[in-house]
Amino acid sequence: MELVDTFGRRINYLRLSITDRCNMRCRYCMPAEGVEKLTHSDVLSYEELLRIGRAAVNEGVEKIRVTGGEPLVRKGILPFLSSLSALPGLRQLVLTTNGVLLEELAAPLHAAGVQRLNVSLDSLDPARFAAVTRGGDLSRVLAGIEAARREGFPIKLNMVVMRGVNDDEVESVASLALDAPFSVRFIEYMPSSGEERWQSLVVPGEEILRRLSARFTLELVDRGALSGPAREYRIPGAAGTVGIITPVTGHFCGDCNRIRVTSTGKAKSCLFSGGELDLRPYLQEGDAALQEALRRIVREKPHRHQLTQENDEPTPFAMSKIGG
Repeated sequence: MELVDTFGRRINYLRLSITDRCNMRCRYCMPAEGVEKLTHSDVLSYEELLRIGRAAVNEGVEKIRVTGGEPLVRKGILPFLSSLSALPGLRQLVLTTNGVLLEELAAPLHAAGVQRLNVSLDSLDPARFAAVTRGGDLSRVLAGIEAARREGFPIKLNMVVMRGVNDDEVESVASLALDAPFSVRFIEYMPSSGEERWQSLVVPGEEILRRLSARFTLELVDRGALSGPAREYRIPGAAGTVGIITPVTGHFCGDCNRIRVTSTGKAKSCLFSGGELDLRPYLQEGDAALQEALRRIVREKPHRHQLTQENDEPTPFAMSKIGG
């Protein structure tokens, strides 16, 4: 079975948020004061999340990425991941984390069936890292990345590039891919937190590419069927790759293969679309109704989002609540 939207895009990728809570306060993800915490009853149970995952796989989803907030702060995550990884038909189980708890959890995550990790790494300078994350400890994150390497995880390192904040580190962060098999990805800043004059923070992907090309020889890598939105490049002789994600200046909507479900059960076909479908009523009705709800959200997937640098007043949202 396949999920195909009205524009012929095959949807085979689900981003599944399991919590809105986080042990960081990254400036591009949530306001400084954080977000209003959901109650226990607001958040879907692991059983409900597993049912959504199973329904999605039954409809043709082959890749699930577990996100948050920070997914590793939710108690009981390891048995849930084990159950998710055992779903027949699921080809990839991936987890996105800020890395703070990764050192102690890398081995258990591997044993639970997680196959790949995405780790946020917005600076290699401890003081700057703490400023961007509003208190994060870079040494803990680096220790977590090293622990994950020892477990054999393929690792993507994600840097949100912000002009005047950390854009002078693009080349040094890219250098991490020279000696280790990291996929280092640079992401354009998105106005999720409602920051004023957000356009001044955006470093266009083409500018990032020019700067990397001035330092390294780059060869374009073909994207696989389950790939994310990055344009990926290989540096000859390097152990890893570098990639660029351009949600603002060069949208990748034509190749979008994903839907997402929030920790409260709201299904969204596009990160920047206001439309969503509450899956809770369908969870009460049974698996057939749940699968039809997922087909509905795919049918309603827009051709493209409307986020551009010319859009002066995008609707702000906390990325941690959606699982971006």
